[in-house]
Amino acid sequence: MIMKKKQKPLKKIWSVTGVVFLIIAILAGSFFWYVSDYYRAEDVALEVLAKNDRITIKDNLTILSPSYPSDTAIIFYPGAKVEAEAYLPLLEQIRQTGVTCILVHMPFHMAIFDSNAAEDVISEFPDIEHWYIAGHSMGGAMASEFAASHPDQVDGLILMGAYIYGDYPDEKALTIYGSLNQSVEDHIDYTENIVEIEGGNHAQFGNYGLQKGDPPGEISAQEQQAQTVTAIEIFINQQNAQGAKQP
Repeated sequence: MIMKKKQKPLKKIWSVTGVVFLIIAILAGSFFWYVSDYYRAEDVALEVLAKNDRITIKDNLTILSPSYPSDTAIIFYPGAKVEAEAYLPLLEQIRQTGVTCILVHMPFHMAIFDSNAAEDVISEFPDIEHWYIAGHSMGGAMASEFAASHPDQVDGLILMGAYIYGDYPDEKALTIYGSLNQSVEDHIDYTENIVEIEGGNHAQFGNYGLQKGDPPGEISAQEQQAQTVTAIEIFINQQNAQGAKQP
């Protein structure tokens, strides 16, 4: 007598497959819903892009060039779920100090998905001698991670509303935060190059409105950014001068 193998009913197989696809669809939908809800750049930021002939866009980069040749550049990583253009007013002021600013548009507005973006940027601009990587909030954390893992490729790290993440020397890093952003201050366990902006908050390094959980600034975004630019200019000049003294 020949015994036949029992086979799983096709109905059961299709039922399991359907559940798996449903779970995948729910997870994918949740992810895209999450990343589609982000902070938009305010009109004042978009006006910088519309009115400035020193700005060029190339793939995922927005490049702000000084009016005269410069050998120094900043690569900027935006904060999480913030439209990159929100940082144009800040970067425009830095550009006016003679520094090329390269704003990276991150996948899904989150630097965590492309923390090594600076590597490709650096290779595209061989004329730049002094590279700095900067970022706001999560963008700062990812910029810090890049600097720590590529110390020979950058001259310094600039953090806004963020603190050093990874093994990077604090003497080569500038940390700027608002006095109302206590969560950043609580994580700073180093003493070099720290600038606290009195009355500043977390969001006003960019122009995207009030951020959830962030108190309104006691000073304007314009004032917070002006103080930030001054601190960055001093830091870069010091770092470039120290680099020039080294054999």
